[in-house]
Amino acid sequence: QVQMVESGGGSVQAGGSLTLSCVPSGSVFSISHVGWYRQAPGKQRELVAAETSDGTINYADSVKGRFTISRDIAKKRAYLQMNSLKPEDTAVYYCRRLGYGSDPWGQGTQVTVSS
Repeated sequence: QVQMVESGGGSVQAGGSLTLSCVPSGSVFSISHVGWYRQAPGKQRELVAAETSDGTINYADSVKGRFTISRDIAKKRAYLQMNSLKPEDTAVYYCRRLGYGSDPWGQGTQVTVSS
């Protein structure tokens, strides 16, 4: 199992941008395709973006056109570029390897978007 470490969150005004990153907490051969998730207080964790090994990239309707998922194989790092942020994007964001349901969740990174 591999736990990911997320970073890059912060506080921004509506319309701003942030880039989130995640890296494996342990030694791995390569970065896997990951899903990015978010969880707001009192709500369930939701998948917002995923890049699968077959090249398929999916985005939740709420973020489509604003968020972009990518990865840097050399750096063993995955990214979530978030543009045109809205207050409803406020949540703790997580990433986890796709297809590895036994992987523990990381601590996540807080994203706060103010009006």
